[in-house]
Amino acid sequence: MLALRVALRYLAAPKSHRAVNIITFISMAGVAVATMAIIVVLSVFNGFSDLAKSHLSRIDPDFKVTAAKGKVFAGADSIARALGNINGIKAATPALQERGLLTAADTQMPVVFKGVSPEGISSCSDIDNLLIDGIYSPTNLMPDSCAGAQITVGIAIDMKLRPSPQAVAELYVPRREGRINPANPAASYRNIPLAVTGVIRVDQPEYDADFMFIPLDKARELLEYSDGEASEIDIRLAPDASATKVRSSIEDALGRGFIVQNRMEQQADTFRMISIEKWVTFLMLVFILVIASFNIVSTLSLLVIEKRDNMATMRALGAPKSMITNIFITEGALITAIGGIIGAAIGIALSLIQQHFGLIKLSGDPSALTIDVYPVRLEWADVLPVVAAVAITGFLIAQLSRIFTRKLK
Repeated sequence: MLALRVALRYLAAPKSHRAVNIITFISMAGVAVATMAIIVVLSVFNGFSDLAKSHLSRIDPDFKVTAAKGKVFAGADSIARALGNINGIKAATPALQERGLLTAADTQMPVVFKGVSPEGISSCSDIDNLLIDGIYSPTNLMPDSCAGAQITVGIAIDMKLRPSPQAVAELYVPRREGRINPANPAASYRNIPLAVTGVIRVDQPEYDADFMFIPLDKARELLEYSDGEASEIDIRLAPDASATKVRSSIEDALGRGFIVQNRMEQQADTFRMISIEKWVTFLMLVFILVIASFNIVSTLSLLVIEKRDNMATMRALGAPKSMITNIFITEGALITAIGGIIGAAIGIALSLIQQHFGLIKLSGDPSALTIDVYPVRLEWADVLPVVAAVAITGFLIAQLSRIFTRKLK
């Protein structure tokens, strides 16, 4: 306790050399800035995570059911009808998703296509609000041999496609069955003609780059699957339904042979990447905090020189060597703690101000941006590891004061 009182007095009292006061202030400021930066950056990552969550519902179903083993399962149509009768489920529709090659004129690109029934795509996605060109018409006005397709903006730009009632593109996939003839490679692929009826924009790169919808029956025909086979069942909940209760009902009805995923689980890779980037950035900023805290070493070394006479007086009065060492250990901890508290307070205040008032705007074309302010959300659970990092750093740096007081022993 006495060591703390003396350390507080050393910290607050004016020094005979102004350089000691200045360096002390710089040490506190370095810790404060690093602490503030950690909290603000973590809050920014939380904001981008929330932004990603807010876009999931635009095309992802509330729940997606897939087989625990294998890519495709049979009886999807009857399973979807049975799930549609569960209380809280508004719609359930089978779907078939695969990769293929889309060609048009002299261009081609690999795409991800999803076969969904005309009724299913409307009931389990918000496609009407995603259209930016054309209309949603998977079958109307199309020739019997041609399927209507809705492509994302990335495909439309890269392949220069616009909505048209004519068959302007073809979708190719490798044959699933039969033998391959090396003399005729083209026979190793199946294809169907497509007419682009609409262009959609999801504002998610993983979709906007290469995603498209086609009718489910055409997808089954192209991939050589029989009626009733699908790779997933998309489920849309009723507005007042409890997601937890509905999920439990679905899992009870299907058993262990199926996997039920909510929107976040469907985009697990995206959120895993955001989380990894968040905590890797945290570790990098903690390293910067450690570097900034080395200024405290300079402060302690100058303070030892400044208070050499005081230490001699205390030794003459009977103060043990350990108490004098503890004074400077406490002094280093106080500098770190004060800097950390100030930095945390500023970081929390800045994050809350941006979160509620959105003072920092995003530059660019407003029509091309989904938000106009920098996304920030303070999560109080993030403050705890920041405080722990500051405390551990302060403790380790403060222990270095033993080096400067070693001559006293």
